[in-house]
Amino acid sequence: MALHFRKLGSFLSSTHKSRVFLVSRPVSKFLDTPRQFSTSQALFHPTTVSQNPEEDFVKKNDVEFLKWHNGGGMFHKSALIDPTAVIEISALIHPEAVVGPNVQVGAGAVIGPAVTVGQSTKIGYNVAVTNCTIGDYCIIHNGACIGQDGFGFFVNEQGQMVKKPQTLKARIGNHVEIGAHTCIDRGSWRDTTIGDNTKIDNLVQIGHNVVIGQYCILCGQVGIAGSVTIEDYVTFGGKAAAIDHVRIVSQVRLAANSCVTKDITEPGDYAGFPAVPIHEWRRQVVALRQK
Repeated sequence: MALHFRKLGSFLSSTHKSRVFLVSRPVSKFLDTPRQFSTSQALFHPTTVSQNPEEDFVKKNDVEFLKWHNGGGMFHKSALIDPTAVIEISALIHPEAVVGPNVQVGAGAVIGPAVTVGQSTKIGYNVAVTNCTIGDYCIIHNGACIGQDGFGFFVNEQGQMVKKPQTLKARIGNHVEIGAHTCIDRGSWRDTTIGDNTKIDNLVQIGHNVVIGQYCILCGQVGIAGSVTIEDYVTFGGKAAAIDHVRIVSQVRLAANSCVTKDITEPGDYAGFPAVPIHEWRRQVVALRQK
């Protein structure tokens, strides 16, 4: 046992003595694209020389991720970032991402690989976006998550739980506002889509393959199950919901705590569980009180 400890101490001592410091090089050809993007200052990255492949991978990423000049965040050298963008400290821009003019990325936010963020969009603190495109002049509030896998599973013949592939994207239009800690899943058989000028409150769940039209309003704690189609100018009151695969026509308003369980084909106001025209729901409430 003592021999083993002596060998371990000798190994740790030799490893400590072999530590060196590397200096990353600035990206010299970052502007070799037709669009105008900015370079960044080089960073000094202390790393440990090792023959371990995992450590080599870490060192490689240390060189490929650089500090953004406007805000102090980190970006991958393959990302295309307009020089007017602000990337705050501890924010991270992944490879092949595109960040447009005057975009603001808050501290702790993560822009995933190949994500596109349109001009003048504001992304709050600790937002995570991946597998998605975001339009112009959007506001994404703190903690929102866009583009993660949808909830799709089935039990196979052997009784095992199998995950359904979630391989498509979430597409956010222009002038969209998304509240804090709202989640929008990416698609499996069609892209999840949020139309222009739609406003979404805090703590809203939008499942995979959902298509929402323009000028819609979703209040707090709304839940939209997968593959729902919502046309233009639809309003969901707080805690309203829709089950999967239903369709709602334009100019429908749903009262709070309503649940859509079948297609709504006529414009108007609806309430209840299941949701029915609001005049019918009011008669149901009166009849229940009389009983």
